Amino acid sequence: MAGSEKRNTGVAFFQKGIVKTFVVKSDGELMEICRGFRLIFVDAPLSIPKGRKNIDDRGEHFRECDRELRRRGIKFFPVTLGPMRQLTKRAINLKGLWESEGKRVYETYPGAFYDLMGVPRKDKQAILSFYRSFLKLEEKAYTQDELDAVACLVVGLLFNLGLHEVIGGEDGTIVLPKSQEALALLRGT
Repeated sequence: MAGSEKRNTGVAFFQKGIVKTFVVKSDGELMEICRGFRLIFVDAPLSIPKGRKNIDDRGEHFRECDRELRRRGIKFFPVTLGPMRQLTKRAINLKGLWESEGKRVYETYPGAFYDLMGVPRKDKQAILSFYRSFLKLEEKAYTQDELDAVACLVVGLLFNLGLHEVIGGEDGTIVLPKSQEALALLRGT
C-alpha cells in the first residue's frame, strides 16, 4: 500500500484460479475492490508502538513485531520514520473502515516474505519465476507494487492453510509464512 493517494497501491486477488493484479490510487478504489472480500492482507503497518497516543507522538519507535523482525535479521523501515508515518495513518484508517464492514484485516510484509522464501526482494524476474512455479499469473508486465500485492495474497493463502505464524504482541502483529513448510508446499516438494 502507498502512503498517499497520489501513488500506486498494488492489488491482487484470485479470479477463476488466476491471480489478477492492478494498481489503484484512492481509498475509494480500495474500498470498492475489497467490498467482496472478508479477509484483507495489507502491506502496511496497522498499529503504532505501545505508549504512543498517535503516530506523531514522541516515544517508542518499534512495535514488538518490529523487534522480532530485527531479531530475525529482516530489514524494514520503522513506522515512525518520515514517510512511514503517512502510510501508517492511511492503513490504520482503512483498517477501521474495513472492520466496520465486518472484514478481518491483517498486516503482512512482502520484504519478509521474499526473505523467508529465499527470493531477492527487488528482482522482478526472480519474483515472477517464483510465483509462476505455483500460481497462474496473467501474461503482462508487472510493477513492484503488484508483485508485493501478490506476496500479500500468498500470505493470505498460507494463512487459510494454517501455514503461517503471527509475530508481535499487544501493540500489533504481522502475519508471515512458516518458511520451510510454506516453501515446500509452494514449490511442490
